[in-house]
Amino acid sequence: MIYEPITPAEISFAGTTPYSTRYDDIYHSAQGGLEQARHVFLGGNNLPDAWQGRERFVIYETGFGLGLNFLATWQAWQRDPQRCRRLHFVSIEKHPFRRDDLAKLHQQWPELADFSARLAAQWPVLVPGLHRLHFENDAITLTLVFGDAAIWQPQLALSADAFYLDGFAPDRNPDLWSDATFAQLRRLAAAGATLATWTVAEDVIQRVSAAGFSWEKRSGFGNKRHMLVARAAGTRGEARAADRRIVVIGAGAAGSSISQRLAARDYEVTVIERGPAPAGGASGNKAGVFRPLPSLDDTRQSRLLRACFLYGQRHLARLDGVRYGMVGALHIARDAKHEDSQRRAIERQQTPPELARYVDRAEASSLAGWPVPLGGWWFPNAGWINPPSLCAANLAGLATRFGIEVARMERIGPLWRLYDTNGQLIAEAPQLVLANGIGTPKLLPRAPIRVGRGLVSHLPEAAVPPFNIVATRNGYITPAVDGIHCAGATLAAGDLDPSPRLADHQENLLRLDAILPDYANGIAPDTLAGRVGFRPMSPDRLPIVGPVSASDNLWILNGFGARGLVWASLCAELLAAQIAGDPLPIEQELASALHLSRFDDSKNNP
Repeated sequence: MIYEPITPAEISFAGTTPYSTRYDDIYHSAQGGLEQARHVFLGGNNLPDAWQGRERFVIYETGFGLGLNFLATWQAWQRDPQRCRRLHFVSIEKHPFRRDDLAKLHQQWPELADFSARLAAQWPVLVPGLHRLHFENDAITLTLVFGDAAIWQPQLALSADAFYLDGFAPDRNPDLWSDATFAQLRRLAAAGATLATWTVAEDVIQRVSAAGFSWEKRSGFGNKRHMLVARAAGTRGEARAADRRIVVIGAGAAGSSISQRLAARDYEVTVIERGPAPAGGASGNKAGVFRPLPSLDDTRQSRLLRACFLYGQRHLARLDGVRYGMVGALHIARDAKHEDSQRRAIERQQTPPELARYVDRAEASSLAGWPVPLGGWWFPNAGWINPPSLCAANLAGLATRFGIEVARMERIGPLWRLYDTNGQLIAEAPQLVLANGIGTPKLLPRAPIRVGRGLVSHLPEAAVPPFNIVATRNGYITPAVDGIHCAGATLAAGDLDPSPRLADHQENLLRLDAILPDYANGIAPDTLAGRVGFRPMSPDRLPIVGPVSASDNLWILNGFGARGLVWASLCAELLAAQIAGDPLPIEQELASALHLSRFDDSKNNP
């Protein structure tokens, strides 16, 4: 499925009020946008009182627009000493503003300057889908949904405590006020959820009522005599788990990432790792490639990789101590047919150039600083990451236990108990995450994790010409890290031999020659050092993320294969959201496609 490309909003004004020429309507009341946000949306949902004392409060908004409702809500949350511990704000927008345009518009409200600057700093690339942003040390999470509400609302997974209905007027933008929209609001509403909007159009009232909300009119804002407020049936109950202990097995890219995202939600995380330090397995290379991978038909894998890449960029920027270089990555076409497919993919999806663009052979060679055989994709903000430093940064401040192998696990009452190879109890907790790569099948035989042995060759920086970007083409080469260019990698299924082989280096040099012809001509393969790693591969090359079963608090994060650095951050955020019951950071279709249950024989062979 290829989602419709995003058409950004353009700045226009009706007098001094921001105005949309597309919908022939203003973005907020001429009497004041910030004041309208406070009166209609916060006041209409009884905020901040409604969130006080709560562990989590979720707001869903139709129509992000200028973002004034979010900024006003953020400001009110920050000022409230009794605020909820965590605020999730999910907002959909078909025509988002460009970053610079949004920042320029926000200059009208100097009291919001600090909030606006922090929003602008994380403002996403304008591509369809969900974009998750974190603020206030993860206490506030903004999930922006770029695209048509009719397509994206059915894909949302959340339970809203309050709704802000703030699209353009129903007669100007009827799709956002349709029966389908209100059916989705009913689906997404928590018991007792409230709703507020500035319009009291009769058909809106009818749809609010038909969706199961009781409603009333209240005094409106500015020149609007009335506004509408409503409430879903029931009373929202919230029981915070008394025992927030959780054990994560594995301290590689998967285990360290899920540990960090759980700790950000105040879980008491204990990490158990068989090796002596983080990233001892497949995550132990000096440098790994960090880039998305488009496709002509925008497959599930491509959409997920794009979302993971964009979230991963923001995650890296928030961590201390990670060694990485977003120096640009060049993905060279396999052949002329593939090169044409690459060009058409960019054209068809209208990919923003800051994410990816097609370059011909001449420009590709110029970017690489070396003659290359064909053109391809250029990712200007992609590059390399040092995996051990990423894992260490994710685990900073967390309880870690190294050099311990979990040999057996069992569920006794409400607790998972873990035992070592001597049968001694290692740890116990009500929840358990299996993120230990190729070691998972020993504990969970139904996990279809396959071993992919790979060797990365280490090319001494002094032995080859300077090379300062990442380049890939059925293999890869990175810039020098600690004096070493990483080139690779081989792949041998089911092979557990940890020793480097001459044939592996020979294969990697052949791969490198296909990327950069004659670049390493002076290097003899028998002089090279390297590192062998064992990738956990899933049968369909998608990661495995989610519950092992519905009710036993056993979770899995695995199957990262050769793309662990890209998958890790957002897949960990997805799993942490599932564990905590938060709004999901990706669409339901993709989340469902990652479940372990997709490999169940009973499901695939009814």
